[in-house]
Amino acid sequence: MDPFDTGSGGMLRQPKAVWATAGASVVAFMGIGLVDPILPSIAEGLDATAGQVSLLFTSYFLITALAMLVTGFVSSRIGGRRTLLLGLALVVVFAGLSGTSGSVGELVGFRAGWGLGNALFVSTALAVIVGAAAGGSAAAILLYESALGLGMACGPLLGALLGDASWRYPFFGTAFLMAVGFLCIAAFLKEQPKPARRTSLLDPVRALGHGGLASVAASAFFYNYTFFTVLAFTPFVLDMTPYRSGAVFFAWGVLLAVFSVIVAPRLQKRFGSLTVLGGSLVLLAADVLVLGHGGHTAAVVCTVLSGALIGVNNTVYTELALGVSDAPRPVASAGYNFVRWFAAAAAPYCAPKLEEWADARLPFVVAAVTALLGALVAGVRRKALTHDAEEPRPRQATADGVTVLAN
Repeated sequence: MDPFDTGSGGMLRQPKAVWATAGASVVAFMGIGLVDPILPSIAEGLDATAGQVSLLFTSYFLITALAMLVTGFVSSRIGGRRTLLLGLALVVVFAGLSGTSGSVGELVGFRAGWGLGNALFVSTALAVIVGAAAGGSAAAILLYESALGLGMACGPLLGALLGDASWRYPFFGTAFLMAVGFLCIAAFLKEQPKPARRTSLLDPVRALGHGGLASVAASAFFYNYTFFTVLAFTPFVLDMTPYRSGAVFFAWGVLLAVFSVIVAPRLQKRFGSLTVLGGSLVLLAADVLVLGHGGHTAAVVCTVLSGALIGVNNTVYTELALGVSDAPRPVASAGYNFVRWFAAAAAPYCAPKLEEWADARLPFVVAAVTALLGALVAGVRRKALTHDAEEPRPRQATADGVTVLAN
């Protein structure tokens, strides 16, 4: 499927409600990489260790993982528009509070609240965009994925630009931008129809009883450990100024966006999802090994190149998670994300501990092993994943609430 074949409506010909939601999505995804270039500055400003500062990711993603059991429950009862506004309001409050933190403990706690708000927002944004978009589902999903990629690319850049003056400013800037998003959605987005059946808290867990979905989630768990070792620990290895670190991760995010939206679908069409996934994971393992064992220039180059491999993996995992199970897509995706985000919470905590135990190379050795384990799970469970994997079907418009950062 050509990702730019978006039908007669076209990706850019969208109502204001879609643009308001997509714009807020960009800022929401910016929040993930925002702290990357300022992690050393935060550690210095709050007299904290690298391990303590890395908990900013751990608290954020631990709450995000647990929130996957709640988002469908909430949105199926109060509706998509109110869920978006609730999520945005929480992000505004906790991002603002993050900028006022007097200790690393306070900042970690505020990031947890931020994670809850972000989970509520991003888990609902795609469903709202699909429901309100013109031009069919392909245009809507491409717009959503473009917002995701742009946010992941611009987050480190914003963090660097504002963080060069003070590590507190990026948090205040995010709060302001999300407040603008809140006002735009409140003004332009009408309430979306509620689903016919309400989602229970345990539906995502029950969906993991499907062997194919459980296999995708297990493979993605190992992959996400590698992904967030790169995202959360590499800034300390690079040891650069906020501007330079921001530039590195901006280039990383640009490759992530391009390979997620443009390259990955073409590779899937030519080689099949599982072949692409296995090859990309093996290359990612090699990349992080060189990142950890090479010199400074090699670390910079490998960090940037990892964005391309991560972009491919994100798209393929999303396709598999949403297509391999017979459960409703929002439920299947929530179960899948519930599992994989625990790895995103674990990696930022474990990587500094491994460095303290040995040296800065060991975290990347472990990250390479987890990438290979992800490929191994996908290979061993190939039969369970074959349904809709070798020939990914065109994406269809649904109330698909959660492709959350499988990009």
